[in-house]
Amino acid sequence: MPSPLDILKNKKILVVEDNTELQGILADFLEIKGAHVDFADNGELGLQLALDNEFDAIILDVMLPKKDGHQVATALRELGCSTPILMLTALNGPDDLMKGFNSGADDFVTKPFNFTELELRLSAMIKRFRGEVASNTVAFGDLVVNQSTHQVTRAGSALTLTPVMYQLLVKLIKSAPEVVSRDALIDEVWGEDVPDKDLLRGHIYLLRAELDKPFAHAMLVTVPKLGFRLEK
Repeated sequence: MPSPLDILKNKKILVVEDNTELQGILADFLEIKGAHVDFADNGELGLQLALDNEFDAIILDVMLPKKDGHQVATALRELGCSTPILMLTALNGPDDLMKGFNSGADDFVTKPFNFTELELRLSAMIKRFRGEVASNTVAFGDLVVNQSTHQVTRAGSALTLTPVMYQLLVKLIKSAPEVVSRDALIDEVWGEDVPDKDLLRGHIYLLRAELDKPFAHAMLVTVPKLGFRLEK
């Protein structure tokens, strides 16, 4: 397994942060790890840079001038940008996490953060997003996933999924109609970097909203005390 150092080497990271001291600290840290770093000190500039360039990941502060982090993340997802977003926040309650997930963030680091945790979470996001994918299509019922393009459709309608939601869904499809435990889903997405349980709960909530809410019947079913499964 490649180390976090290997994963960050030569990766392009956009840091959207208005605190110049923290900008400098992040720049030093990421450049030591071999990453190439661009900066924006406000939300509007961060949004424009993210749309105009290809990055491997975005580190996005919540509290920003002009546009806050939630507004930036929401705009990026609405405009089709699927780059993984690691959100920096001073708040980590369930409501705060859910707001971040709803805006399109893939993971969180709470300020003041530990740089080891930052590196692990950033590396895990990049590995998930840029990892090897099969060239075939997998399907279950009217749900179809193209693993080459990451395009997902249900009954011919395109679904908009974050990288984490996509990975959870692929695991569920490949196991369908069998139950997938919560631990198995966590291991599939985060591996040994086990997150707070609210992270999985939040992503499942958003996946269910995208997968089932517009349709007549629900596919994603919760099996109490066991996990989740898909039904046709």
